[in-house]
Formats: sequence, structure tokens, C-alpha cells
Amino acid sequence: YPMIPSVNSAISALQAYKTKLGVTAENIANVNTDEFKKSRATLKEGINGGVQVDIKRVNTAGRPYQKREGDQLIEKEGSNVSLEEEVPDMMVIQRTYEANLKVLQTQNDMLGTLLDITG
Repeated sequence: YPMIPSVNSAISALQAYKTKLGVTAENIANVNTDEFKKSRATLKEGINGGVQVDIKRVNTAGRPYQKREGDQLIEKEGSNVSLEEEVPDMMVIQRTYEANLKVLQTQNDMLGTLLDITG
């Protein structure tokens, strides 16, 4: 059976947001990892109304700092992750994931009602 287009789009979006959430979680987990470069997941329209994810590494410099090793000060580079960007992004991902779940729940309720009426 071919999938109902709205269900296909919602499932595709759920998978895409799961991937995007994983990228954001990896960024947050590495906020204190020296020289870690964050990634960005961008969503775009895919085939048949689906959602695709494009992941790219962001190669901007991390915050510079100095660390004492023995009797020397060594220049270091922290990660380029900013929690001020990542946390709000995670909140948006959560809400859009919930919205797509609601689409699937509504579709399920509508099909159940239709079956009740015809049955």
C-alpha cells in the first residue's frame, strides 16, 4: 500500500528532527572539548514531500585560552560550540518533533473515526 502523503511527510520529518537533535546533542556534549568543531543540520524538502537533512561542519575558530603546562603557558583553542545557540535550537527541535507527532496522532484518529463510520 502506498503511504498517505501526510503520514509520509510526518514520519520523514520525525526522522529528520531525530538526526538534527543528535547533531545538537553532540555539539553540547563537546562544548568543553578542545578544538572541537560544531556541526549544523539543515532541513530541506526531499523527495515526495519528505524532509532531508544536510549536515555540515562549522570550521570557525573556537575560543582561545591559555593553559599552564609545567612552567609554560600554552595557547589552546576551545570548541566553537555556543550553548546560547544550541539550547534554544534544541527547544525548537523538541516542539517541531511534538507537532509532527500530533499530525500522526490526528491522522490515526481520523482513520479510526472513518473506519467506525463505515464499519
